[in-house]
Amino acid sequence: MHVLVMTVVHNPEDARILHRQIRALVDAGHEVTYAASFTAHGVVPRPWVNGVDLPRASQRRRMAGVLAARRLFRRMRDKVDLVLIHDPELLFAVWGVRNRPPVVWDVHEDTPATLSLKPWLPAPLRPPVRFLARMLEGTAERHMHLLLAETAYAGRFKHAHLIVPNETWVPDSVTPPGDDRVVYLGWLSRARGVLEAVEVAKLLQPYRVAVELIGYADPQSRPVLNQAVTEGLLEWRDFMPNDEALKRLDGALAGLSLLHDEPNYRHSMPTKIVEYMAHGIPVITTPSPRAVELVERYDSGVVVPWEDPKAVAQAVLTLRDDVRERRAQGARGYAAARANHHWPNSAKRFVAQLESWAGVKR
Repeated sequence: MHVLVMTVVHNPEDARILHRQIRALVDAGHEVTYAASFTAHGVVPRPWVNGVDLPRASQRRRMAGVLAARRLFRRMRDKVDLVLIHDPELLFAVWGVRNRPPVVWDVHEDTPATLSLKPWLPAPLRPPVRFLARMLEGTAERHMHLLLAETAYAGRFKHAHLIVPNETWVPDSVTPPGDDRVVYLGWLSRARGVLEAVEVAKLLQPYRVAVELIGYADPQSRPVLNQAVTEGLLEWRDFMPNDEALKRLDGALAGLSLLHDEPNYRHSMPTKIVEYMAHGIPVITTPSPRAVELVERYDSGVVVPWEDPKAVAQAVLTLRDDVRERRAQGARGYAAARANHHWPNSAKRFVAQLESWAGVKR
């Protein structure tokens, strides 16, 4: 099976797209052409995919990427068995093209709910764009196959669709959590707690507990982080490929998830929490419902109030001073991740479903 995978929004090193789904397809013996914004992100395609460069869709500059993806799709429609798209923008790249192969849209997020998090979209335009997004979802369901990243997304659609959760690769063994460094892995923005992370770093500095942030920061957050680095408050590593970033979790005291109470976060499982558990470190999270459910079910961390850096810092220091509980939380989280959130457990179902849609017989 030859699969064309396309994204113009996500970093080409996106964990879900490259390190889980594409890797699963390649490991199963399938050929993948991966069209993404390699040059715009300063990324070189992995040798195990056929890389095709596309313009990046960012903020209000989205049309060039969509049009380039549409041209590519038209050129390759007779050369591939299936197309997998990862951005709602790319629905416009595939609609209306005749004699196309099966198209699959991987629904990563609650698209209408994310509009409140896009500062580049004027507030008066958000209601009509939200309405358009819901119409697009309905049209996509009628004309293509869907995969969902969360069970909570199922309520937005009329029919049942395969859930491909945001799980992670859980290593065979992990290093016990240490006592001098907390980490944050993921996208950095104000809604994801970047201001709180900086304040936590200030509060922990006298106690010689370092704060390390790993991830791409949006334009509004970058000046804040650059200033914090200049002042020596924290370490910010910017975007790192997922396989490299995960190594930075090993031996940390705890992993932070400081999401605000936003509609798009209320029904989504923060992938970083599963990643922290998979690497055997305690989780410190704000009370988004899915995060609370996971942490409390496995007793793998601490829940703190929304937007409360003092509570976060106190949770860090409590864990630092209680090595037995710190290691116990890390061990319980690791065991739960290995048993219930290890990506290979879902990879086979994902590949089998794409093979079925493409008409491939094993």
